Parts: sequence; C-alpha cells; structure tokens
Amino acid sequence: MNIVDFNQLKFNEIKKIVSNINIEEDYNSELVKRYIDLLLSDSRKNVVKLGESLQKNRDKIMKEISRVKEMYAFDKNFGNYQYIAGVDEVGRGPLAGPIVSCAVILDLNAMDDELILWLNDSKKISEKKREELAQIIKEKALAYHIAQASNEEIDSKGIAYCNNNVFLEACYGLKIKPDLVLSDGYLVKNITIENQYVIKGDAKSATIAAASILAKVYRDNLMKEYSKKYPEYYFDENAGYGTVKHVEALKTIGPCEIHRKSFLTKIL
Repeated sequence: MNIVDFNQLKFNEIKKIVSNINIEEDYNSELVKRYIDLLLSDSRKNVVKLGESLQKNRDKIMKEISRVKEMYAFDKNFGNYQYIAGVDEVGRGPLAGPIVSCAVILDLNAMDDELILWLNDSKKISEKKREELAQIIKEKALAYHIAQASNEEIDSKGIAYCNNNVFLEACYGLKIKPDLVLSDGYLVKNITIENQYVIKGDAKSATIAAASILAKVYRDNLMKEYSKKYPEYYFDENAGYGTVKHVEALKTIGPCEIHRKSFLTKIL
C-alpha cells in the first residue's frame, strides 16, 4: 500500500481505501498508523469517523493479540516442554451421535503474526468463526488428531469409558508425541504421557481451545450429514442434544440407528 493524499480524494474514495485494509494482517504497519493519523486530522467529520473506526479496529486486534498471548503463555508456564498437546471432547451429553475428541499441538513460540487469534471455548464462538478457525488451526498446528466413539460403543461400554478412550486415541494418534498433555477439566486415565488438567481449560489454554474448536466443528458437520438421512430429528439444529423438537420426534417415531439407546430410558 502506498500513502495516499486524502485531501485530494472524495469521502467515498477514502472509504473504499479504508475498507480494503486487512487490519488483522496490517495492524502494526507504519502505513496503517499513518492512515489513522491522516484520517483523524482531516477537516471532514465523516472522514474523521473513518479514522476513529480504523483506530477502534486496530485497538481490538491489539487487545486480542494480548489475550491470545496469555493463552499461549499459560501453556508454556507448565514447564520446559518441547511439545505440549491440548485435548478436549464434544458430545458427551447428546442423545444421538458419537462423542468426539481432538488433540492439538501448537507452536507456542509463534510470533505475533503467527498467533491464532480468537481462540476460545468453542461454545463462545459463532459457527461461522469456528469454521474459519478450524481451517487456520489445521494449517498452523504442528499436529492434530481427531478420535470418536460411536453411539453403539457408548451403549455397550458406557459414556465414561468412551470419553476417556477417545482422549487416549486422540493423544496417541498425534504424528508428534507430546511431552505433556493438557486436558480440559480432569485427568486422562491410564495415559502414558505426562498429563495435567485445567479447569475451564478451553478458555485458558491455547492448545485446549484449539482442540475444542476442531472437535466441535468436526462433530457438528457430522451431525449435519446425519440430518440429511434423518431430517425428522433436526440433527442439523440440535447436534443430537435433547431439544423439544428432538424429544417429540423420539416419542412419535422412536429412535434411529445413531441414537444412544442407553440415554433414552427416561424418555421412551
């Protein structure tokens, strides 16, 4: 980008230039800082507002970088480990579909422009943003692995066993063996890798948050596919959880092949 003399341009021309700035990539560039100064010093109120908006967006990115840095630092503070994996699950409570776990190893020494911004508890992120983040995580992660246990396994072995087993499978399936596994909420039983648990880890730990997002995006998309085969249960809306419409469908037509029969004893 070359510095433009805004005094020679009409408002709509300036607005177009500002709208083409990728603030997440260029937030710290001297050009963006200069543009903000020029916009704020312009004699036209509507141009000044563009500067205020650009400044606000830059401040937002700076704040987000600081927040995510704290998440990366949180993981690094566990000790001098080369590879730290975060592991999380989604789908423990639904009436249908699998339970899914994901383990992720990130480069915790990433520079500012390589940080994965907007990492958080997957439930606190919009569906669109989760999809975008899932792609970024897959591109930037040093390793990730997704594991799942079907509704049949849950019925035959129990949800607690399956929950722990998908944790193990996700961690052992990583192409890089981690030196430490951070798990969300509780320790992973019988794991042979050093393990620490983090309460509400998907909001504190960068690796657990990344695992949470990949697991949820994977499972949500899987349930959308099941919804095409079984539209009467609205799996695309409820992801298998016991919503009113889902329960009503169960009482009317009964379960389908992906329902957890052991979860339906108090409904049917």
